Order: sequence, then structure tokens, then C-alpha cells
Amino acid sequence: MALVVNPSSGRGRGDRLTPQIEHRFAAAGFGFVTTRATSADHARDACAAAIADRVDGLVVVGGDGMAHLGVNACAHTGVPLGVVPAGTGNDFCRGVGIGRAWSSGVDAVVRGRVRTIDLAEVTGGLYHGDRSYVGCVVSTGFDERVNARANNFSIDLGAAAYAWAVLREVRAFTPLRYRLTIDGRQRELDAMLVAVANSGIFGGGIRIAPDYDLTDGMLDVVIVHTISKLQLAALFPRLIIDPRFTHPALERTRARSITVAGDGLHGAADGEPLGVPPLTITAARGALRLFAPVR
Repeated sequence: MALVVNPSSGRGRGDRLTPQIEHRFAAAGFGFVTTRATSADHARDACAAAIADRVDGLVVVGGDGMAHLGVNACAHTGVPLGVVPAGTGNDFCRGVGIGRAWSSGVDAVVRGRVRTIDLAEVTGGLYHGDRSYVGCVVSTGFDERVNARANNFSIDLGAAAYAWAVLREVRAFTPLRYRLTIDGRQRELDAMLVAVANSGIFGGGIRIAPDYDLTDGMLDVVIVHTISKLQLAALFPRLIIDPRFTHPALERTRARSITVAGDGLHGAADGEPLGVPPLTITAARGALRLFAPVR
């Protein structure tokens, strides 16, 4: 096993958990090499090196950013990925059934429980490489701007930072003009956001796509059409309380592929900056083998 850790995740939780994870692996008879990453680039390189060395499994410890790096290293390689949640949001782990307890991620690896799941494959104006694989949600709009604001907050408040960012961002936000191509059908519209979901959870527990399926080869597309600022601010808390909440401005559909374009848009995925639209997001069926509870 290759164990790649973000020591600073969860206010140092990743570093504190590492000896316990190593103890569990040693007790299970695993051989493993641990890398404590000093930066995102270091973690990305360590994950890539592990795959090149043909390890039996790659395990990442951290939040959604680390999960994103692990997903991209393991996609279409056949090498199973383990994720030990040690961040503040841990949306990927929630979405794939691992949950928020670090022990659940370790247990899935130790017991060898592997399931095959879909990913979202993104191409276009990416910040890193020619393509990127996404486990959770591709955000473009109000949700992306909230995420960027929350990530730049000087104090790490976890999910509370996202709620704070919603209230701050909504004051200045205006609808955006989107040009969409959904399974070949073109649409042009004003909207507050367009989110393309694989596992359907983001923002520290917001279930933006309540009926997502990780094995059906489809993406969930969520459009929030133009609404008032007050309605927009109230939308996200309602989705936490009741994921199947409906509203006339809330449109949900499904697609195999969608291209998102528009002036002034930026893309984020799994809580991290992704690139500048146009972005094409395609369902990558069975792209990842994952250590997780088998449903």
C-alpha cells in the first residue's frame, strides 16, 4: 500500500491520525510506505509515483482535495483507492458511503471491500492537465463563487465557512448567462448556478442531487434559474434539511455529457479550482475501483 497524507487537513487531524492508520495497516499485515505531503503538488506527484510503482492500493488521508488527487491518480488504472476522511467537509466520503469517520475509511481498506463506481470526466480549459476526473460535483456559478470565498477565509471553520460564504456572496451576486449543450441539445439561459454531479454532495453536506447513482453511467445536472437573493440564500439550507426540496426555479435533469460555457464563469470540482469554461463533463462509467462499503 501507498499511504499519502495531507498532514494539515482538518486543522492537523491528518497528521494526528497517521500513526493510528499505520498501526492498523501493520496489524493487518500490509506492507506500506507513507508520504506526508508538503504541498498539493507533492501529494499529486506521490500519488502518481505510487501508481507507476504498481502498488496494490493507494490510500489518501485528508479532505476532498486529497480525495480528488487520489481519484485522478487511480482512474482507469485498476488500482483501488482508499480514502480516510480527515478534512472538514469530506463530501466525497459521504457520497460514496464511507461517511465522515476516519475508522470507516481504514476498515474498508483492511477488509478489502472494493466497489466499482462512475466518475465525471472533464475536459476543456483546465488548470491541471488535459482532463480531470471528479468524484463529487462540478460547480459553475454561485456555488463556485461561494466555494472560492470559503476556501480563502482566513480561519478554517469547516462547513460553517461555507454557510458564512453563502451569506457574504449572495449580497453582490447577479445571474449568469449560460450556454449549455446537454446530450447534444443546446440551451442558452440565465441562471444562478449549473451544477453537474457525480456523487451529488458538496459544500459540507449539501445534497444537490438527491437521487444520484454511482453505477448508472449518468450525470445529474442541477440548474437554479433566476431567483431573488433572499430565495437564493435560503435555498442551500433547505437542501441540507430536505434534499428532495422542490422549487419552481430548481431544475434537475440527467445526461451522459454536458458542455458548460459562458462569459465570466469559473469551474470548481471537489472543493478545488478546476478551470475556465467551456468545460465538457462526461460520465465515465466504472472508472474507479474504490475501497468502500459494498452496497
